[in-house]
Amino acid sequence: QVQLLESGGGLVQPGGSLRLSCSASENIFFFKDMGWYRQASGKGRELVALIDDGGVTNYGDSVKGRFMISRDGDANTMYLRMNNLKPEDTGIYYCNARDLMRTTWGQGILVTVSS
Repeated sequence: QVQLLESGGGLVQPGGSLRLSCSASENIFFFKDMGWYRQASGKGRELVALIDDGGVTNYGDSVKGRFMISRDGDANTMYLRMNNLKPEDTGIYYCNARDLMRTTWGQGILVTVSS
C-alpha cells in the first residue's frame, strides 16, 4: 500500500513563501497523476495543483502565477512551491496520488498565512 507523507508546512506572513514536499513510498512515475489539494476551515477540499505522468500541470485559478508544482523521480517526491502567500491560502494541504487502481491521500499538513 503506497504511503504519502507531507512536510514543509507552518506559519508564514502574507507575501512570504513556503515549499511543501510529498514523499512517496514507491516510484512516483507509477502514478497516473499526483496533486495538491487544500481545505480551509468550514470549506470543501479544492484542487491546488496537479501534475500528470507526462509532466503536464494544472492549477486552481486562485493560485495560478504564484504556485508551482514539480517532482523529483530520484527522490520519489513531489513539491509545491508557494510564493506571494495570502491569508486565503490558509488551510490543510493534502498530497494525492492516483493510478489505475488506487487513489491515495496523505495525512495533510497545515499552512497558516497570517501576520
